[in-house]
Amino acid sequence: MAKIIGLTGGIGSGKTTIANYFKEMGVPVYIADDKAKEIMQSQSIINEIKTVFGDVIFENEVLNRAKLADIVFNNADKLNQLNTIIHPAVKQDFELWLQKNKNYDYVIYEAAILFESGRYKECDVVVTVTAPEEIKIERVIKRDKTSRKQVLERMNMQWNDEKRIPMSNFIIFNDTHENAKQEVVKILKILNIKQNHS
Repeated sequence: MAKIIGLTGGIGSGKTTIANYFKEMGVPVYIADDKAKEIMQSQSIINEIKTVFGDVIFENEVLNRAKLADIVFNNADKLNQLNTIIHPAVKQDFELWLQKNKNYDYVIYEAAILFESGRYKECDVVVTVTAPEEIKIERVIKRDKTSRKQVLERMNMQWNDEKRIPMSNFIIFNDTHENAKQEVVKILKILNIKQNHS
């Protein structure tokens, strides 16, 4: 069975960019947050969300993700309730995906809350992506067209790098793309993963 590299980092650290570098070099990548968004479209999950959060986060029967985000990023209990609905479904989906990719030496499991959810325990290696705080904030404001205040609220709901780094096997400092790419190459060499530049 393929070994699992857990890839994580705070909001704005550039995890997805790093995941894409691994992908370019031939390592299969599973992006848990993207899968969670897909899973949140399924009727059974929508029904569970509606039971917990009520109709206020729906408009014409469509889940308003912004409203839901507003609620969960300001309330740790509500965030836990949402994660309790989503995480088991993502876990099941990942296990099916892992079966399909079992012939690889390593695969990447990318998740923003790898530590917070306890999923890091199922990884063979953990890589944390970090960047200077101001760079992270600027990236998120630009990407999500959001305010600095909202970015900081979301940062406060996640672990900080001081907690993540001691529990990680590798740290990628993602201040420039060039640096980050070299770090990925280094990790592949240390883990003895054959690079495929196709």
